Amino acid sequence: MELRPYQWEVIMPALEGKNIIIWLPTGSGKTRAAAYLAKRHLETVDGAKVVVLVNRVHLVTQHCEEFSSMLGKRWTITALSGDMGPRAGFGHVARRHDLLVCTAELLQKALTSLEEGEHVELNAFSLLVVDECHHTHKDTVYNVILSRYLELKLRRTWPLPQVLGLTASPGTGGASTLDGAIDHVLQLCANLDTWRIMSPQDYRSQLLHSRQPCKQYDLCHRRTQDPFGDMLKELMDQIHDHLEMPELRRDFGTQTYEQQVVELSRDAAEAGLQERRVYALHLRRYNDALLIHDTVRAVDALATLQDFYDRERTTKTQILRAERWLLALFDDHKNKLAHLATRGPENPKLEVLEEILQKQFRSPDSPQGIIFTRTRQSAHSLLLWLQQQPGLQTVAIRPQLLIGAGNSSQSAQMIPMTQRDQQEVIQKFRTGTLNLLVATSVAEEGLDIPQCKVVVRYGLLTNEISMVQARGRARASQSVYSFVAAQGSRELKRELTNEALETLMERAVAAVQEMDRAKYQDKIQALQRAALVKRAAQAAQRESHQHKFLAEHVRLLCVNCTVPVGYGSDLRRVEGTHHVNVNPNFLIYYNISQEPVVINRVFKDWRPGGVISCRNCGEGWGLQMIYKSVKLPVLKVRSLLLETPQGRVQSKKWSRVPFTVPDFDYVQHCAQNLADFSLD
Repeated sequence: MELRPYQWEVIMPALEGKNIIIWLPTGSGKTRAAAYLAKRHLETVDGAKVVVLVNRVHLVTQHCEEFSSMLGKRWTITALSGDMGPRAGFGHVARRHDLLVCTAELLQKALTSLEEGEHVELNAFSLLVVDECHHTHKDTVYNVILSRYLELKLRRTWPLPQVLGLTASPGTGGASTLDGAIDHVLQLCANLDTWRIMSPQDYRSQLLHSRQPCKQYDLCHRRTQDPFGDMLKELMDQIHDHLEMPELRRDFGTQTYEQQVVELSRDAAEAGLQERRVYALHLRRYNDALLIHDTVRAVDALATLQDFYDRERTTKTQILRAERWLLALFDDHKNKLAHLATRGPENPKLEVLEEILQKQFRSPDSPQGIIFTRTRQSAHSLLLWLQQQPGLQTVAIRPQLLIGAGNSSQSAQMIPMTQRDQQEVIQKFRTGTLNLLVATSVAEEGLDIPQCKVVVRYGLLTNEISMVQARGRARASQSVYSFVAAQGSRELKRELTNEALETLMERAVAAVQEMDRAKYQDKIQALQRAALVKRAAQAAQRESHQHKFLAEHVRLLCVNCTVPVGYGSDLRRVEGTHHVNVNPNFLIYYNISQEPVVINRVFKDWRPGGVISCRNCGEGWGLQMIYKSVKLPVLKVRSLLLETPQGRVQSKKWSRVPFTVPDFDYVQHCAQNLADFSLD
């Protein structure tokens, strides 16, 4: 477990107790260097306690194994994530162990918890390791935690934990100039209270000769004919004509258009224009289908549309005139769409992908690979294509999905993966039982599979950090990194831009490293003070917004049919996250499905019940929660309109509603129910 010379070089200031960021390429041993520092820290610091923060749940187990192999059995090590089911409180676990590997969300929850067994103070730890520390910016959970650190520092509250950041890609923060990129790197250093960002200087040549995948651009021509896509656009044109909004641009099949119709849907809901909102929702589904068609196959695009319209028919109990017309429009054309989907030309990108896989997986050395795609839907569709493509049956491809959690309401087939699911897939990939992962960005960072030889970025429109991270998953010798896109596409232009931004990032880091020490420290301190002032102002603004109206003066309406169903004063927060309606009269406004929602995860104090939906129109509102022994309806904020004294609003997050929602008091709720029962 001895370190290489370049690892010694970058870690030396940290061994002296200084805060640093280690900037090394993927696969060059950042985690090993961090584990060695943790070992030395535990050996030399009285009362030492180390916490290692990760931003992906599947990295918790991986990092715990890596740190354990370095530390041996002398120290107690444990791993925690929100997907591990019932457990002792975070604070209790932290006090009993020398080193803790956890997701940042869990630490942040413990820092703000009022429960004795859950709560922990940041200065209870003497070393804070931040994996993939380039995420320490804006309002990310990493930056919320480090802002707490900076508040303690500026209040001169000691002791403070030593901070070690790890990254392969500091990024440019969206800057396109060197000065802008330098400002971004300096802000990252300020957020992590960094003495210096470290990369090898004396032993840089060792890294220059380290394994890097061979990059290739695998480009295809655009479809010369696209009858299926043309028909989808014709149907969208018809919907636009009914909308009578000539100012709405018709750049169908783009993420820009998706943003337009999402904003249109929200604005229409707030203005009480129900039919316009419905048109916007259906246009988004057609646009989703175009994006899927561009990425995978026409049959996959049609399947998503069919699934949407099937659910509209089975769940909606009240049909608006616009919905009736939209349902008829799809019904009138679905057979022709099905005909075009099965007889249209093959997606040229899939033809290129098949050629890559045929070439790489015919190799006798049992290669392994990852295909990165943008959405969970496209990942599902790609897996189905891999399993059905006749030309790939002759090569020994054993594929599986690796996707994250999230809202699965758009499709019955779109079930997110739990941490346990992810760990099973990763383990099978490590052992070679699986040799190809179809993954979203959940697998971009930190996943360490030494045998991975092929990485394909399939039609992705992302930034330079994603490019660097995905490329770093190719760890085997003579590995290949392929970028698949159409010639002249936005995706290709973005990838070429990312290459330029990677060079800009390297220049910016070098410039920061070469800065005069006094000037650097002055700059860091100024940025830290400015960041805390800004955060305090934002907190005050949020506090003011949350007290804008009294909760009893805000009426809750169904977003679809606008029927009033309660007041803001009926709401409570469970575990600081789940918003429930505790008014017993709320029962008359919704239906509950017989089948419980499937969540492949065990929660400490609750389990899911059925789906709840508006009794008047069938709009989905959320799910029932069985919290301890109490059944509570959990509401999605996007399923409601808020009728305030100053008009209707639709909030994106519960944290942004213009009134205060108190915490749920289990004992009080049970006592109230008993009192109501006695009165009855």
